[in-house]
Parts: sequence; C-alpha cells; structure tokens
Amino acid sequence: MTRAEGRGQRAQVRNALALVLFPFSFFLASALCPLPFTLVFASRQDPPQLLPPTPPAPAFEEKWLADLRQEALSRGISQATVELALTNLVPEPIVVTRDREQPESTQSLDSYLTRHVSPRTVARANDAARTYRALLDRVEGRYGIPGPLMVAIWGLESNFGEFTGVRPTIAALATLASDPRRSTLFRNELFAALTILDRGIVSIENLKGSWAGAMGQPQFMPSSFLRHAIDFDGDGHIDIWSSQPDVLGSMANYLSAAGWTKGGRWGREVKISRTAMAAIDKHVPMRTSGCRARREMTVARPLAEWKKLGVRLPSGGPLPAAKIEASLVRGARRNFLVYQNYDALLDYNCSNSYAVSVGLLSDKIAVK
Repeated sequence: MTRAEGRGQRAQVRNALALVLFPFSFFLASALCPLPFTLVFASRQDPPQLLPPTPPAPAFEEKWLADLRQEALSRGISQATVELALTNLVPEPIVVTRDREQPESTQSLDSYLTRHVSPRTVARANDAARTYRALLDRVEGRYGIPGPLMVAIWGLESNFGEFTGVRPTIAALATLASDPRRSTLFRNELFAALTILDRGIVSIENLKGSWAGAMGQPQFMPSSFLRHAIDFDGDGHIDIWSSQPDVLGSMANYLSAAGWTKGGRWGREVKISRTAMAAIDKHVPMRTSGCRARREMTVARPLAEWKKLGVRLPSGGPLPAAKIEASLVRGARRNFLVYQNYDALLDYNCSNSYAVSVGLLSDKIAVK
C-alpha cells in the first residue's frame, strides 16, 4: 500500500466516525449551551423547523378609538370615565364569532324548544315560582305581568340568575361596535354602558355580562337598563345583578312598556294539516316589516278565519270562539298562533324560538 493510499483510508475512517458521533455531540452541546430557538423534529428524516412567532395582541385602530373617545365626551360622559373605561382597551374576538352563531338563528324552532323547555327546566321554573310567589304577586299587582311569564323569561335569560355572563361589557361592546355587521347598534349600546358607569350605578370590575353586552339576571342591554331598570325593593339603588325584587320588577316594567295587555295570552300551539297549510300559503301573506322574527310570521287574522282555513287545536278540537286576531309562527313539525302580547316578548328578544319558548314554559308553571 502506498503512503497516499494509507492517508485515503484514514480519511474515510475519520468521516465515518464523524457521521456516527455527530448526533451525540450535537445533543451534548445543546444540553450544555441551549440554542436561542426551539427545534422541532417531526420524524428522524425531517429537518429541524423553527416554531412560528407568537402573534401580536389584538388592538383597536387608533383613529377609531380616538373618535370613540371624542364622541363619548361630546355625549356628556366625563373624562374620568372615558379614561377609566377606554384606556388599554383591547378587543374580544370571540364575541364576533358568537354574534354569527346565535342558537336562536342556527337552531330550528323545534330543536330550540326541545332544549329550552325540557322537563328539568319546567321543574326548576315551578320551584322558582313557589319560592318567589309573594314577590311575583306584588310585581304582577303593579305591572299586570303574570308571574309565570316573568319566571319563564328569568329562566331562559340567565338560568334563574345562575349565569349572568363573565365578559367585560365595555370590551365586548367595543369589539362589536368596531365590527361592520351591526356597528351602529353596538356603538350606541357602548355609550349607554359608559353612561351607567358614569352614574356610578356599578363599578367597571362588576360590569360584566354576555358576549353581546347583556347585563344582569334579566340580561338587559345597557340602553334597556337605562329605560326600564327600576329600584323595586326601594333601597335607593338599582341592582339587576343580585336584588331579586329589582330583577323581576325591571322585567315587568320592560314588558309593560312593550305593550303587554293584562289578562291576555301570548298564543297557543295548533295543529295544521298539509291541506290547511297549502290554503294558508295561498290566502295569508307574511309580514313585510320589523325584525327578522316578525317577518317570519304571517299577518294577523281573526281566529274565525284561521278556523275556516283548517287550523285546529293539538287535540283536534276547534279553535276557541274568542274575537281576537292571531299570526302564525311555523316550525318544521310544530306550529303556533300568537296574539298581540307575543309582540311584547319579541320586543324583549326578537326571536321566535325564544318567544315561543317563553310562552310554552310559562304555560307549564303552576300559578299558585
């Protein structure tokens, strides 16, 4: 073997040893001197990959926030409240997602009723009606709103006061106000919430609610709070978060202002055959104005006319002979004739799934 050949063999051996020892030396060096980034190995064959950088925290546009501050001041909200509520304010992106996935819009009427008028909810509603019977009687005596109806709304809005929401109201409303879908609505609600803070009614730490900014056990939007929340217990402070008299009294005050007629019904479930439904489609038009729920209802017709069209009670019996007008709310399998008082429920929450659920639940609550 020549000297050159010997050198070549020794070089080949050194290269082979380097290939074998490199992984061990790499990990030993990593342990002794960590790298300033993290390596991720998907498999033994994959090359190392850098982890993606942490995305920056969300933020409102500076001009939008500056304009919001200026408008708040022009509406009479104090500089101190503006600074308190709008300094270091950041969006809550989840509320935009929730705004597009509301169960009243994504679930069918029939599915919504099955879930929200369950035997468990009915049992809890009756327990609540018994517990607060004396208070409900006092509220009904002043406003004319049936106690069972208030209990039903209370149950659907906040699970009888157990869940009033955990999201900061100012941040949630500001996020929705910056979203173009319903910016004007939520911008006005944001100013109403700032007004509530400015009046010292509740601290900013306790001003929390749903993703949409609804507050307290009745789930009032801030503008509804300013118009309808009352001090029913007479302690000099309006508290729809923890005072049961204020909660139920405020709900009754709202429904009274919305036009609920004392002694009237909300509506009733009815039975409609295919033939009858075809006749209804031909002769009874849909409403053309109002919120989406109202436009999903027919115009009002006398009960006598519905009777002629073939609408009957669920038992198969005839409709009552009362001289009252009713509109039809349709589901996939269940249908309802609703009366004037139903519009007061839609004023509280403009969803047929919600309003029918309130009506059905209230019918299952014992009056005494």
